[in-house]
Amino acid sequence: MSRSNPPELIRVTREQLVEAVATQLGRGFRLALVAAHQDGPAGPDAVFRVVHVLLGPAGERVEVVVEIPQSEAWLPTLAGISYPAGRFEREVRDLFGIVPRDHPQPYRLVRHGHWPTSYHPMLAEADPNPDFGSNAGFPFAEVTGKGVYEIPVGPVHAGLIEPGHFRFSVVGETIVRMYQRLYFVHRGVEKLFAGRPVADGIALAERISGDTAVGHSLAYVMAVEDALGIDVPERDRLTRALLLEFERLYNHINDIGAIVNDAGFGIVNQHAGRLREKLLRHNARLTGHRLLRGAIRIGGADLLAAPDLELVADVAGEAAELARLATDHPMVANRLNTTAVLLPEPARTMGVLGYVARASGVAVDARADQPFVDLGEGFQVVTAETGDVRARFDVRVKEIAVSARLVADLTARIEGLEPVVAPVPSAGGGAGLGVVEAWRGTLVHRVEVDADGVLTRVKVVDPSFSTWPALGIALAETIVPDFPLANKSFNCSYAGNDL
Repeated sequence: MSRSNPPELIRVTREQLVEAVATQLGRGFRLALVAAHQDGPAGPDAVFRVVHVLLGPAGERVEVVVEIPQSEAWLPTLAGISYPAGRFEREVRDLFGIVPRDHPQPYRLVRHGHWPTSYHPMLAEADPNPDFGSNAGFPFAEVTGKGVYEIPVGPVHAGLIEPGHFRFSVVGETIVRMYQRLYFVHRGVEKLFAGRPVADGIALAERISGDTAVGHSLAYVMAVEDALGIDVPERDRLTRALLLEFERLYNHINDIGAIVNDAGFGIVNQHAGRLREKLLRHNARLTGHRLLRGAIRIGGADLLAAPDLELVADVAGEAAELARLATDHPMVANRLNTTAVLLPEPARTMGVLGYVARASGVAVDARADQPFVDLGEGFQVVTAETGDVRARFDVRVKEIAVSARLVADLTARIEGLEPVVAPVPSAGGGAGLGVVEAWRGTLVHRVEVDADGVLTRVKVVDPSFSTWPALGIALAETIVPDFPLANKSFNCSYAGNDL
C-alpha cells in the first residue's frame, strides 16, 4: 500500500470517553498516542481537543476524539484501563493543564518542582520565559525497613550520557525499588514545529534523537503525506525501508558491544565499535551523512550511491561471531543470564515496545503490524521468552542478521524499479499519522497542517516513552552493580523521551 489506511474516527463526550477507549482496547488495539490541541483563540472560550490514537494488530487505526472547554479542563482518567494512558494523561496535564480526574498518580511527569505551578508550556498564551523557582525536588515512594538505604545516581553522569536521576532503595546489594526521574532537558520540540512549512519540519524531526534520524524523519514525512494525500512511489518506499534497516544495523551493533562491555568484556566492545565505524562511513557514502540525515524528503527518499552488500554481509557475519565469542565466555554468560528479568505480562500491560518487548515474548513490531511496504520472506519478527539481559542481547543479534538479509533483498528490488517523482501539493490541509518501526521500537508522529501547508500541531511519541517505566520493574531483585548492564540492555533514549 502506498498510503496508510484512513483511521476510523470516533467522536465522544467526556462521559463516553472511558467506554469508547475500553472498547478498542478490548478489540486488541494498543493506545499509541494522545495529542492535545488548543483550538480557537486563547482565553476562556478556547476549546481543548484531545485525540487518542489506537493501533490495531493488522494495520487498523482508530482515533477517539473528545472536546472540552478550556474553562472546564478535565477528563475522566483512563489509567484504570490502560497504564500507557495514565502516562499520556500526566504529560497532557503538565503541558496543557488538562486534569485527568481521579488519576492514581496525580503528580507531575514532565515539569519538575521548579516549574511554576500554573505554567503549561504548550498553551498559546504561555510565557516563553517563565519565572522558574529553586525547588527541584520531586515526590517518590520511600522504602523503609531494616537495612534499607538509598543510593542516588545522577542526573549528571560520568560518561557522555544525557541527564536522568535514578533513586535506588537497596538492602545489601539487592535493589528493592528503583525510581527514575527524567525530563531534565525538556526542549519544547513539539512547539518548535508549529508555524513551520511542512518541508522545514524534516530537519527538526531528524534531530529529535540523533541516533534515530531516519526513524523520526520518516514518521514525520509519512504523517505529512497522510495529511496531504501524497502517494509515495514503490521505489521510494523500498528506499525508506532500506534506510531504516541501516539505522537498525549500526545501533544494534553498537549495543551488543556496549552490553558486554558492562560485563567486563571490553575487547568485544572495541571490535563492535570498529564495525559500527564501517557502517557509519558507509552511511556517509549512501546519504552524505554518517547518521543518514538528508535522505528522507516529502514524497520520496534519495540515495547518493548503491549499498555495498559485501560490506554489509561481512559486518553482519563479524557481529554474529563477536556475539558468539561473548556469550560462550562463562563470565559474560553469568552476568547476562537471568539478570534484570522483565516478564511477558508486565511488558504487555505497560505497553513496552521494540527489542525490550520482543525479548519478553511480546511480538510487537510495526513492520508487521503497521507496514508501509511488503518486506517479503526475508523479514521475521524476532522474539525471545526469558526477558533478561541475555534475551535483549540475543534479539539484537538476530535482528542484525534479519536486517542484513533485508538490505540485500531491498537493494535488489530497488534496482529493478525506475525512479518516479511523486507530485507534492504546494498547499493543502489535514491531519495525518506516521508509524514506523525505528530501531528502538514503534515510533509515531501525528501532524495537523493548515490550508497553506503550515504545521499547526505535531505530536511525537518515541518508543522510549513507553519503555522507560519498565526498567524499574526489571531491576527488582537485581544487584546494584548490574544496573549499568540492565540499563544498557534497555538503552532507552533520553532525548526521544525528553521532548
